[in-house]
Amino acid sequence: MLLEQLIGNLIQGLVLGAVYGMATMGLSLIFGVLKVVNVGHGAFIMVGAFITLWLFNVLGINPILAVPVAFIVGMGLGFIVYYTTMQRLIKAPELATLLATFSIGILLEETIKLMFGSEFRGYNWVVGKINLGYTVLPVSKLYACIGSMVIALLLYLWFNKTRAGSAIRSVVEDSEGARVCGVNVGGAYAMSFALGIGLTVASGVLLTMFIPVGINPYMGGGYTLKAFVIAVLGGLASPYGAFFGGLVFGLIENGSYTLFALIPGVEPFALTRFLSFMMLLVILLIRPTGLLRAK
Repeated sequence: MLLEQLIGNLIQGLVLGAVYGMATMGLSLIFGVLKVVNVGHGAFIMVGAFITLWLFNVLGINPILAVPVAFIVGMGLGFIVYYTTMQRLIKAPELATLLATFSIGILLEETIKLMFGSEFRGYNWVVGKINLGYTVLPVSKLYACIGSMVIALLLYLWFNKTRAGSAIRSVVEDSEGARVCGVNVGGAYAMSFALGIGLTVASGVLLTMFIPVGINPYMGGGYTLKAFVIAVLGGLASPYGAFFGGLVFGLIENGSYTLFALIPGVEPFALTRFLSFMMLLVILLIRPTGLLRAK
């Protein structure tokens, strides 16, 4: 019975881990290109969740169709934030960018609070379930997993098959050399930041398929923590490492929940969050560049 429950939770964890990985790719992309740590990451995820909520409840638009809308909105937000704030801080000390992204995150949270209120909200999108033997998987979660993998594949193809992607990779390798070769370094920075924010906002849509009734302006804090653990796990500057790190994290989180539930007198969910902090600490001590390659 315990083994069946563990296998079922691991399957659920693998599905959730794909979305976690996709949600972290934007964070890793921004750090890899601009060397900016976006501590307001979770707030942008929250924006994607509210876009889904509004499109579904007000306009009746399928949450899957909300993904490209959220991505475009996120790209727009990314360009606005870059040209109004981050462009001035590219060569600034790390503390300046940390404070800037932290402030932007708070601004987004309070803006959404003014628009929608602080209470928990949700939507009801029922598309059936699949019985996998060890667990029953809602089809909406399967859509989120497949969507995450498709987005990760498209990002890989864009970076490796387009001139814009090659330009960004050249800036990562040597920004001055890329400038000498005619690459618009400032434009590459702006595109990378906007793309990273676009991916992050789009991931908020997919995450709502796991918590359709848990949407509120301050929901992003927990995802920020998880994103940093996953980013360090996969290599902080590697978007693709972040995706695979998300898969590993999802397996560990759901698998540990099953085992923690066997301990009497403890809250399994609280212990899984404690485990996240411990994983971050141990990885930073043993291999600060991440378990996978950083490039």
